[in-house]
Amino acid sequence: MFQEKLLKLSEVLKIIPVSKSTWYEGIKKGVFPPPIKLGRSSFWKSSDILKLIEEAPRAAI
Repeated sequence: MFQEKLLKLSEVLKIIPVSKSTWYEGIKKGVFPPPIKLGRSSFWKSSDILKLIEEAPRAAI
């Protein structure tokens, strides 16, 4: 059984090297996946980040 890993924003930004403001603007525009809220914390599914990498043009990342 596949267990989904949840990533903190700091972990996501190591994979997708953009600023926090660029990341959140991308969420608003639908370019980046929205977070999962657990309490006051935000997390992203590792599968969503992998999918983003696979589907993105190489020059954009």
